[in-house]
Amino acid sequence: MELARALRAEAQRADERRVLVLAGDPRLTRERAATALAGTDIPAEETTVLGPEPVLDCERHGQRRAAELLGRTQSAVVVDAHEACRPNALGTAVGAVDGGGLVLLLTPPLDDWPARRDAFDDSLAVPPFDRDQVTGHFRRRLVETIRAHRGIGVVAVDSDGDTVEQSGLTDPPPRRPRRAADPPADHAFPEATYGACQSADQRDAVHALEALLEPGHAVVVEADRGRGKSSAAGLAAANLAREGLDVLVTAPQYRSAGEVFNRAAALLETLGVSVEGDQDDAPQRLTVRTASGDEGYIRYEPPSQAVDLPEEPDVVLVDEAAALPVRRLEALLSAPSVAFTTTVHGYEGAGRGFSVRFRDRLDDAEHVVTEVSMTEPIRYAEADPVEVWAFRALLLDARPPVAQVVGDATPETATYRQLTSSELLADEQLLREAFGLLVLAHYRTEPTDLARLLDAPNLTVRALTQDGEPSDARRSSSERSSDGGHVVAVALLAREGALDSETRERMYEGGRIRGNMLPDVLTTQLRDREAGVPVGQRVLRIATHGAVRSRGLGSKLLSEIRREFADDVDWLGVGFGATPELLDFWRTNGYRILHLSTSRNDRSGEYSAVMIDPCSDAGRELSARHSGWFCDRIGATLTDALDDAAPDVVRGALAAADAEPSADLSAWEWRLVAGLPTGASILDTNPAPFRRLALRHFVAPADPDALSTREERLLVRKVLQARPWTEVATEMEFVSERECKRAVGSAVETLTRLYREHP
Repeated sequence: MELARALRAEAQRADERRVLVLAGDPRLTRERAATALAGTDIPAEETTVLGPEPVLDCERHGQRRAAELLGRTQSAVVVDAHEACRPNALGTAVGAVDGGGLVLLLTPPLDDWPARRDAFDDSLAVPPFDRDQVTGHFRRRLVETIRAHRGIGVVAVDSDGDTVEQSGLTDPPPRRPRRAADPPADHAFPEATYGACQSADQRDAVHALEALLEPGHAVVVEADRGRGKSSAAGLAAANLAREGLDVLVTAPQYRSAGEVFNRAAALLETLGVSVEGDQDDAPQRLTVRTASGDEGYIRYEPPSQAVDLPEEPDVVLVDEAAALPVRRLEALLSAPSVAFTTTVHGYEGAGRGFSVRFRDRLDDAEHVVTEVSMTEPIRYAEADPVEVWAFRALLLDARPPVAQVVGDATPETATYRQLTSSELLADEQLLREAFGLLVLAHYRTEPTDLARLLDAPNLTVRALTQDGEPSDARRSSSERSSDGGHVVAVALLAREGALDSETRERMYEGGRIRGNMLPDVLTTQLRDREAGVPVGQRVLRIATHGAVRSRGLGSKLLSEIRREFADDVDWLGVGFGATPELLDFWRTNGYRILHLSTSRNDRSGEYSAVMIDPCSDAGRELSARHSGWFCDRIGATLTDALDDAAPDVVRGALAAADAEPSADLSAWEWRLVAGLPTGASILDTNPAPFRRLALRHFVAPADPDALSTREERLLVRKVLQARPWTEVATEMEFVSERECKRAVGSAVETLTRLYREHP
């Protein structure tokens, strides 16, 4: 195909990328793809196919395995979307193509494509919905962006002859050669390091990383994909090891950190420094000989091992930090110095755990924190039209409205709105604001989430909007929200339950039923066969604009949702990574805990809580049943799987239980607890009555102010979680173990007096 050759030539001349869409019959488009690439100079080893068929004699993966391309670059990627169009795979494919390269997208005829249902649509049709109820709005919007954006060629493929609907050629000027960035005046790394930098942004990032030469520093490097942040980390690692430091590198997978090792090894060779790898291909340990004859190291450990800081490294470099659980990021702060590189708008998904949940913990740490952002692309030209298209098509750069236009919002001035998928499709600004808020509120948002938002029949969106002047007076009226309002709070809801007996039985036997998280947990883990009968709306995500947080807007949104749905559902529910603040928020809004997971979430690093707000007799029956079961089992769980849960999480979870455990102890048990102040060994001899007494207080306190916060934390650690006396005394900062025992005895004495009268 001449068009493919022309697109390739133009992409190379401008150091940009181009997209070629081949739309038509599956067999014909696959044949044309082979012909098109054969007419370019792209070798097979630089080509990957994402699809079900071996279109070319090259690397191929199913779209579900598109992550195999992360951390790599190719000159061409073919996305065969005939059987399925998975947004994550499309985004990953675009991100993997280097400047001068091509993305080939094979599709049905574009006019017909949105109305067709495929294998990805099947994943959106969760029970009790079917695939015919999936809307196709995501693909309709995708087709519109394909036709509207520069740099995208479209060919309608037909057995009678192909038609070029748009060439995608933009006739850009040749890219100017990059000028090496001058080294900073006060640089500590050798000038050759800065000579290896490919942009001023990369130079600034490397300069910031010089702080790691001394202990007590933390450096955060944020960038979009293709900006060279991993390369910057590699240049810094080389210099740190050259100074005799031990540099531990960690990332979700080694392939994410491979560029760190490649750039480090190349720079060390340029500097004439002796370096030895543990293996020729993909080394995971580089040993560097310093000028003084000592050794420095650059070594990789997976996150599960890196958190223990093996061999006591001097510096830890965390690549793709946003993809790691917060708990692991927090553990790495124990290193003398640490750097975090993180993607802001990733093609495989925006990981927001770093900014949403970890930044406050980093700010509270003892390290001196330095931040730097990288915006200038390195792998392709700054004006690359394919990046512009991908960001818009997948909303990778979606943001909430600017603070100035919503800063006056209050629960009294905000308007409650239903945002239908049709309305979001028709109002780009409204969609960007709502989705942007959801992205910022969650630790991981993927392009697939956009498709779910627009197409999934079980999902609905509710929001609070505030009237305000547009942030940019030049915007046309068509780009503003339809009623002039801006989104200040948004909730994404999923309808769950109302499952037939066959589906419930399959779930009970361990089968996974998509899109029914709350019934699934209660059925499979807690063995409640009837949990899938009531119908509910689960709050998948809820977010309030950062400029107006703590004003009650989130609570106002929840109260309006309850007002709208209470007569139509049995319960409103939520599942989330449990923190004291979130547990208190949901409890204050009428939600009661049914379950606290016994393993930590892989992404958030937190134990997950499941809570509901019952709306009907069936919902109240479900809540009462599981609240009782929760209180029956939590005592044993806290001394086992949950023995490391934070005391304030335990306190918050127990306070959210809708039950009243009995403290009606036998006469002998009362004598035991009453005797604790005179002998702490009684607690170790028979802890059961002490735990019942503590649970009674935490779940249904007769006097919420009877104990101080410190006393309650102490009871959680020693009485409920049975941690060793020495450990508890150290954690709670008692001067001695004996003083710790006296404090426990005093707290138990207070509860004994209180609950003997009010068991």
